[in-house]
Amino acid sequence: MANLINLEQVGKSFGITPLLDDVSLGVQEGERIGVVGLNGGGKTTLLEVLTGIEAPDSGRVSRVNGLRIAVVTQRGVLPDGATVGDVVLAGLADDQLTDGVAEHEWAANSRIRTVIEGIGIAGLGMDTQVNGLSGGERRRVALAAALVRELDLLVLDEPTNHLDVEGVQWLAAHLLARRSALVVVTHDRWFLDTVATRTWEVVGGKVESYEGGYNDWIFARAERARQADATEARRRNLARKELAWLRRGPQARTSKPRYRIDAAEALIADVPAPRDTVELAAFARKRLGRVVVELEDVTLSTPDGRELVRDLTWRLAPGERVGLVGVNGSGKTTLLRALAGDSDLAAGKRIQGQTIRIGWLRQELDDLPTNMRVLEAISDIAERITLGDREVSAGQMAERLGFSPAKQRTPVRDLSGGERRRLQLTRILMAEPNVLLLDEPTNDLDIDTLQQLEDLLDGWAGTLVVISHDRYLIERICDSTWALFGDGKLTNLPGGIEEYLRRRAALTTQTAAGPANSPAPATDSAAYRASRKEFSRLERSLEKLTEREEKLHTALAEAATDPDRLVTLGTELKQVQAEKNSTEERWLELAEEVG
Repeated sequence: MANLINLEQVGKSFGITPLLDDVSLGVQEGERIGVVGLNGGGKTTLLEVLTGIEAPDSGRVSRVNGLRIAVVTQRGVLPDGATVGDVVLAGLADDQLTDGVAEHEWAANSRIRTVIEGIGIAGLGMDTQVNGLSGGERRRVALAAALVRELDLLVLDEPTNHLDVEGVQWLAAHLLARRSALVVVTHDRWFLDTVATRTWEVVGGKVESYEGGYNDWIFARAERARQADATEARRRNLARKELAWLRRGPQARTSKPRYRIDAAEALIADVPAPRDTVELAAFARKRLGRVVVELEDVTLSTPDGRELVRDLTWRLAPGERVGLVGVNGSGKTTLLRALAGDSDLAAGKRIQGQTIRIGWLRQELDDLPTNMRVLEAISDIAERITLGDREVSAGQMAERLGFSPAKQRTPVRDLSGGERRRLQLTRILMAEPNVLLLDEPTNDLDIDTLQQLEDLLDGWAGTLVVISHDRYLIERICDSTWALFGDGKLTNLPGGIEEYLRRRAALTTQTAAGPANSPAPATDSAAYRASRKEFSRLERSLEKLTEREEKLHTALAEAATDPDRLVTLGTELKQVQAEKNSTEERWLELAEEVG
């Protein structure tokens, strides 16, 4: 394979900070490279030097002649006054060496239509002015403009930030089907693992190269760290031996120490599960009480009257961990605001337990004190908190979420978007909430910070609801997944993200095929309302039966030395389980009726 771009001993600094230091690497034909690293560590700088947007301070960058390349950065700069169609088709016109591409030409091209629909801009309209688009819409338009072209190399900076779960999956499949090489900065670990054949980690001004995607990178990085620790331990040991030798005088060296390098799997052989769900749930019940947040017969609408959710009854349980997914505009953020008590309900009521303290991570960054330094902004919430079974100071929490002691003295107004996101999250955790509502927490966070966040949440005993397009995060920290499909209902997905994507694909196929032969159910009929009422009643019964079942299991364990009590408790447990099974069967029947 031929090299498309080569960097030879490249250096690049901003101020006194070297972001790239004597970096040599290359991109080969057909190679798909994922770029990872800390926020501010030089990932975007590497892309800009690689593609010629920025010139290196030292070293040399060489590219093959006639290289067809497209770059999509986070800047989102689009031509002023242009339409969506102008932007998307401009590059295509250049590739085809024509003055323009007529509408009938691109509309007849299935590849272009697929990109426009897959990236989620079909609804914008090709004649829409880009000046009036949101930041996310502008990013998707720029991405579509690159994807419609035939290229040798595609360079993308955080392309998944403004895509939903379905869009991320589509983009991954599209990139895998292309013949062009790819360099992509991403913090989406599922996406990285799916598309990357190689991973570059930008760290300390250097670029470490690893074979494979996210999983391979994690194993390789852990093994490198283990070997580095072993090397340092050997160095210290040899230094001690040398000192002892100097003190005792010359002695014969009869043997050398032997070292064995275990397989990467040995690194995780004795690592326990991320969290003890049963123990955390039990602790959460003590911390939160029986009632957390409940929505009863709630209807939510947009300001223009479009109904998002209707007749929703949803009771969050102590210690429940919920992932909420859905297409853009389906009402996820509105539902989260309703749980937080910050949204007007068109109908129904919201109930909140007396001991509940809600921590709400919003997508906006307008709640930070820009006149403070980082540590002051964190200490302003609390000096110390109890995390799990130990006490943590504000500085320790800041360091755990990526703020070094030096960075903690930085004014908040000077922080980048990713750093502000981390600060916002740190302040929320320092308030010691027992209910966390996270709206797209992965936006602008690097992978190391995400790992730290997940580690914190592993031992966090509380109720969690998270909206995210990062399927890895949802699968990692949540125990159940719920979806909004735009039909006014909240649907449980036992099969998780995979089930969501299957259902979305089926809905898309059904929509493309036209209306179904069978009429839609009359949801406002008396029969439907009765079924819905019984469905809600059965849900409450199941909660009580499950709670009773757990208590009986605990009582059986405590009565291990009392045969008579064991018999009595065992009989009662069988009755409860039988009732629970029959209730679940009826609940499932009604679930089909009420959707």
